[in-house]
This record gives sequence, C-alpha cells and structure tokens, in this order.
Amino acid sequence: MANVTSSLQHKLLVSSFGFGVSIEGRSSLLNPTLHHLFRFNNNNPGNKHLTMQLPPTFSTLTDLFFNRRNDDENVNRKRLQPGKLSPRRSVPPGILLPPYVNNQMMPGIASGPELHDQKGIECMRASGKLAAQVLKYAGTLVKPGVKTDEIDEAVHQMIIDNGAYPSPLGYGGFPKSVCTSVNECICHGIPDSRPLEDGDIINIDVTVYLNGYHGDTSTTFFCGDVSDEAKNLVKTVFLSDHADKHRYGVVRQFVGHGVGRVFHAEPVVNHYRNNERGRMVLNQTFTIEPMLTIGSSNPRMWNDDWTVVTEDGSLSAQFEHTILITENGAEILTQC
Repeated sequence: MANVTSSLQHKLLVSSFGFGVSIEGRSSLLNPTLHHLFRFNNNNPGNKHLTMQLPPTFSTLTDLFFNRRNDDENVNRKRLQPGKLSPRRSVPPGILLPPYVNNQMMPGIASGPELHDQKGIECMRASGKLAAQVLKYAGTLVKPGVKTDEIDEAVHQMIIDNGAYPSPLGYGGFPKSVCTSVNECICHGIPDSRPLEDGDIINIDVTVYLNGYHGDTSTTFFCGDVSDEAKNLVKTVFLSDHADKHRYGVVRQFVGHGVGRVFHAEPVVNHYRNNERGRMVLNQTFTIEPMLTIGSSNPRMWNDDWTVVTEDGSLSAQFEHTILITENGAEILTQC
C-alpha cells in the first residue's frame, strides 16, 4: 500500500500503504525528504491534482515520454464512480494490532531501514507468505458481478482466521482491509458496492501484520474478457525498457518503501531510472511496486483522500513484492 502530503503527501511518498532503485543494475537510495517535490491543484473541487515540481527541462522530457495519451484506448469505457461503503469490519480480541490502529493521524515514514536478525527474517518470511496466500485467494474471487466489498470481506476473514491483522484497516483512517484499484485507479482504491464488470482490470493490494511484522504484496488481475491493450499493459509493468517502447506512463509520485516492524519506513524506492546515492543492506526488507498507465501518468485524488486515478481515465496497472536482501541476492518473500 502506498503514501504524498500531510495525509496526502505521506500517501504518495510511500506507494503501497519509499529506496530508489536503478533499473540498470545498481540500486540507489533516494533521500526520503521529498515533500517539496509535490504540489496540489485544487481548481477542480471534485478531486485533487497531484504534480511533481521538477526542473523545466526534466519536466518537459517526462511529459514527452511518460504522459502521451494512447489514442487507441477505448474511450467508451465508463469512468469509475464512488460506491457505497459497508461498516468497518471487526477484529477479534487476541490479534496483535499495529500501533497506528484507532489513530486517525497518518504515521508517515519511519527513519532508517528495516533490518532484521534471524528471528525477524523468519517472521518476515511468514508474513510475506501469508500475504501471498491471501492475495492468491483474492484473485480467485475476481469475476464479473462480484463487488469489491465482497473481496474485502473475504480477505479480511482469511487474514484474521490466520491470526493476523489486515494492515490497511485503520491506517491513517483507511476504512477497509484491502485496497482494490479498478481500471484507471492507480492505487488505494477503497472496496465498495461497485460490482466488477467484464473487461475490468483490478489491482488487489494485500498487507498483513503477523506477529509484529508486515508483509505487503499486490497483483493486477483480469476480470472476464479483457482487451489486448489491457493485457499488454499488465504484462509490461515490471519491464522498464518495454514500458518505454510502448510509451506507457510511469507513475513517479508513488514509490516503494521499507517494510517490516513498521508499515512504511526508509528507504524510498523509485520505479524509474535514477542516479541517486545509496546501497542495499544485508537483511534489509523493502517493497518494489511499479505502476504504469496507458495514457497520462498524472494522478488525481478523489475527495475520500485515498482513491487515486489517472487524470485522463486511462488504464493503470501495478504489481508489488516484499524483498529481503541476503548474502546471495534478493529473496522475494511474497510468493506462495
């Protein structure tokens, strides 16, 4: 789950509810103090336009390469509208709660990387495995006619049945146990009464808090008969060179982050090529969660202060894994 500002900057700074990764081989860490990069355009009272304050030359280049609209996109697809929310789901006594639960303040990004001893590593493996299992199950529920709130209910139940807490629930006031981001929703979609439709794509973002450690993962699923255009977008999410080739937008305002005993920690993980300083550290855990769009990569936030959509209504796709740095390389913790 991701984080930008006061509440909004925190959300955009850590995508997935921040470590700069150079896709060309070496990793690099980005200074987590990025608040000055973001500004808001409130000209439209219906949503908030989020932009990054980049140098003029660089801004022009990003507009050229990452914000081109795909003219072939299906403009007849209806844009998302907020649905009705069900009451907050309960968690039984005895389940360990994260410190932020019942606190409406956004926790922000904890300073310093998440580093673990052997016991902590095993706890991270356990939370990552459970998150992956829950996500796999959630994917089986993706069918036309199924409401995203029904997915939330099933995910919530499976998590608490396994003695864990659904990390998004109550994080900075987030009202549900999972994020469900449909079609043009980039991230942080709130499950509601909207039924999935044939041809939709949906990112389901699962985070569990098990024995004091968070495991965080997401996948974009196909609902029914999906267009080739949507399939190509989803296939390309982890491949930067292919993203450039297809002129997909790379969402830069949302990033990966350290994760472990806290939900969001340093470093901030960029999902585009960069030359920032920094190195990965042995026994460190963090997320990688790139987001691509078919058209504009500029995000707009709904009035719920969570749901982030593309400004032009173009499709968006995302995948996410929690990674452990070992002596032998990177270990993906969030796979079954």
